[in-house]
Amino acid sequence: MLPRFELPRFEIVARHRPIAIVDDATVGGRLDLRGTDVLEVSEPLPRPAPFAAVEVELDPGDGRGAASVSLSDPDGRVLRAHVDDDLVSISIAHPTAALVDGEPPRVRSRRHGRCSRVPEALAIALTGHHVAALTKEAGRWRVRCRVDLAELAGEPFGAGGSVVHEARWTASLRAGVRVARPASAWRAGGFGQLGLRDVRWASHADGRPYRLVDGTVLLTATSAGPGWFDTAHTSVWSFDPASGAVQRRGALYFTRPDLPGVHGEHATHLVRDAGRWLVATSTWTTLPAHPRRRSGARVDVVLAEEPLRDLDRGEHVLTTRTLDLPTPGPRSVGVWDPHLLRTDDGTWVVGYVSARRFFDFHPVLAAGASLETLRLQASAEDRTATEGTTLLPTPGGLVVLASDGRDNRRGIRARYPVFDSALREIDTVQAPYPSNIPWPSVLAPQLPSDDDWWLLTFDGAPAGGRLPGYGTHGDLVVMRGRTRR
Repeated sequence: MLPRFELPRFEIVARHRPIAIVDDATVGGRLDLRGTDVLEVSEPLPRPAPFAAVEVELDPGDGRGAASVSLSDPDGRVLRAHVDDDLVSISIAHPTAALVDGEPPRVRSRRHGRCSRVPEALAIALTGHHVAALTKEAGRWRVRCRVDLAELAGEPFGAGGSVVHEARWTASLRAGVRVARPASAWRAGGFGQLGLRDVRWASHADGRPYRLVDGTVLLTATSAGPGWFDTAHTSVWSFDPASGAVQRRGALYFTRPDLPGVHGEHATHLVRDAGRWLVATSTWTTLPAHPRRRSGARVDVVLAEEPLRDLDRGEHVLTTRTLDLPTPGPRSVGVWDPHLLRTDDGTWVVGYVSARRFFDFHPVLAAGASLETLRLQASAEDRTATEGTTLLPTPGGLVVLASDGRDNRRGIRARYPVFDSALREIDTVQAPYPSNIPWPSVLAPQLPSDDDWWLLTFDGAPAGGRLPGYGTHGDLVVMRGRTRR
């Protein structure tokens, strides 16, 4: 039990799944195509990062005919998603591509490339160096085909798909639609998400939540793409304590000190420190999906400082440097889930996770007079699957929340432990524990008359069908607790 402080019992009051293939469309329009004519449109779609999408709405009453949506560049590279009657495929054209009857060959999934119902919409999504074709059937999006540009022979998109991460390349994109079946509208813009995870409240440096002028609270999340971690990016949202509603406000993309280009990244903490923003994130997007390819791979925490820009709305590309986080023992293959706080005496405290290997990980705390002079403070090495390290200032002092995954030993599974500043367990958050490893992002009452506590987390619920595999989770789970009086 914490001195002069007690967390309430939380109950789930809402779940959100804000799926959006195109988020914040910048181009598009009506398509009054009802006969058998062929209509083709193309518009510039400059993007700050390789996260883009194009959708076309189709007439679900007529399931015959062809339609395609595309993303192209001035050098002759064209990424195109097709639907012909009920078959979905992807074609990739580039100056050195072999042609079949004057057209680039198409790739189709044998198990997932046929629509189960007449599609209401067709979309193409570029998420990092992955291209996906999606259809909307009975109101739900399904990934029907996917291609990794990094694996194309001849490297037409650069080694490891590096071309798509170049700011020059994404700024030159065009969106296109070609339809020969009834269609009503199209739109293009940034890619949104299939699910949300890694939910964090944005905060002031002292740990207070960062509130907007309308009373809503800012938060960040990982917007899941149609596959592994390399298809996701960081998004910015607001939460309304009066209604429990969430609204997407923008996205953050990152340059990294260890490789060129612009990337998505995950598990981000947004901190307002006087006249600047501090943005800490985890370099998950380059971790290979296949375990056999992880030899020598790492996940690190990088930090951006932004003195001028208002990051609570719109899209931003942030320049980062590596945040040197100490780890216990001689070996760590990665650190992630950063959470930053400055105490009353000016000491910076950082909570994070250290991994002995993928995936064997536990919470760690470091502290120092600055973020450049951090020293190891504590480590909960009895855990093997605990993450989401979260710092919570309380009247009784600083406590640390975390999430014990189900792969821990018996007795410390599927729960939210509460630690003191030496990472000794002192309590447990009484709250439902969804699937995956949900983080306990707790929001205390903001006014003396306010009894409501909030806990935002996520689960492992997938979306987009079976083709994407792991990575499309999850629902945003909203919990509420009442102060015990």
